[in-house]
Amino acid sequence: MVHKINFDDIRPFDDSEVNHYLRLLLKDENFQQVLQFVSKDPARIDQFKVMLENVHSIKELQLKFVSQLIDELILKRSTDGLTCSGLEKLDRHASYLFISNHRDIILDSALMNYLIVLEGMNTTEIAIGNNLLIENWIEYVVKLNRAFVVKRNLPARELLLASQKLSEYIRRDITRKNTSVWIAQREGRTKDGNDKTQLAILKMLNLSNADDFAKGFKDLRIVPLSISYEIEPCGISKVAELYKKKTEGFEKTQEDDLRSMGEGLTRPKGHVHFGFGEPITDVIDLFAREETGSGQIEKLADHIDQQIYANFKLWANNYIAADILSQTNTNAGHYSAEQYAQFVAMVDEAVSLIPGDQADIRQMFLQMYANPLLNKCHI
Repeated sequence: MVHKINFDDIRPFDDSEVNHYLRLLLKDENFQQVLQFVSKDPARIDQFKVMLENVHSIKELQLKFVSQLIDELILKRSTDGLTCSGLEKLDRHASYLFISNHRDIILDSALMNYLIVLEGMNTTEIAIGNNLLIENWIEYVVKLNRAFVVKRNLPARELLLASQKLSEYIRRDITRKNTSVWIAQREGRTKDGNDKTQLAILKMLNLSNADDFAKGFKDLRIVPLSISYEIEPCGISKVAELYKKKTEGFEKTQEDDLRSMGEGLTRPKGHVHFGFGEPITDVIDLFAREETGSGQIEKLADHIDQQIYANFKLWANNYIAADILSQTNTNAGHYSAEQYAQFVAMVDEAVSLIPGDQADIRQMFLQMYANPLLNKCHI
C-alpha cells in the first residue's frame, strides 16, 4: 500500500476554495489599498470587486482578472514590451519543470504565466518561499495564483523532511497530474547578474527519485528558462544589499522583501524577454556516467546554466557596462551614443543614492549588467 502524503500545508488553493478566499481578500484593508493602486477610479474598483465576488475557479480568476492586471498594471505602466522565444517549440499538452534564473520576486513567474496563457497552455504552479508570506492577504493572493510553499529556515531535521515533501509534490505535479511547475534556479534573486544554479535545488528534486539518476530527472522534463530585463528590477536595492554585505554585514528584513515586491512591480524595466530552452532529456544519460552523485548533479546544473546563458537576450546596457569596465569600445556596434549616455546617467543616479565608496558601488552596478554578457561569451 502506497503511503499518501498530505500536502495541505504547502499546496495552492483549489477551485472549491477560490470564492471563499477571494471574499476574505475583499474584506482585507491591505488588499483594498492594492485595488486603489491598480485604479484611482472608484467605479472601476467596484467593477473589480463584483467580478472577484463571482469568480469560482483558478482558471477563471487568472483569465478574467490576473492577465488583465498584468497587462494594465505592469506591462503598460513599467515596461517597453514583453517578448519570448522557444515557447512555440514546447508541447502545449505536456507538463514541464521550468527552472529559471531569478531576478524579481513577483514578476519572474507572473510574466511567465502570462505568456503561457497567451500560448494556450495551462498556467504553471509556482514555488514561493514562506519568508515572503508576510501577511495573510499575500498568502491568499499567491495561493489563489497556483503558488505552493517552499519552507525555509528550519532546523536540519525538519528541513530535510520539508525538502522531501516538496520534492514529492513537484514530481507528483509533473508526472501524475500533468501540471507544469516553475522554480527558481537558486534561493533568492541573483543580485550581481551572475545566474548560477544552486546544487541544493537539484539535490532536493532528486529526493523523490525512486529510479536511477537518468530516469528520475528525465521524468521531470526540465526546461531552463532565461529571463532578461533591460533595466534590472530593484537594481539599486540589490547593489546596496551587496555593498552592505561586503562592508558591514546585512540581514534582510520582511520590510526589505515588501519593498522589493513593490519596486519590482512599479519601477521601469525597459524591454523584457523570456527565452525558453529545450527540455533536458537524452543528454542526461551523459551526466549519469559521472562516477559520483555529486558529479552527476554538477553536470546537470552546468547544462542548465549554459542554456540560461545562451537564451539570455542581451540589451544595449549589458554591452555598455562591459565596455566601461574593460575601458574599451569592443561592443560599440551593439549600442548608440544616446543609449550610452542614458545608461551612464542611470548608473550615476543609482550610485548617488547608495551611501558608501562610490567607486566600489559603481563597479558593482556595472558588473551586475556586464555579467550576463561575460557568461554568454564563455559558453
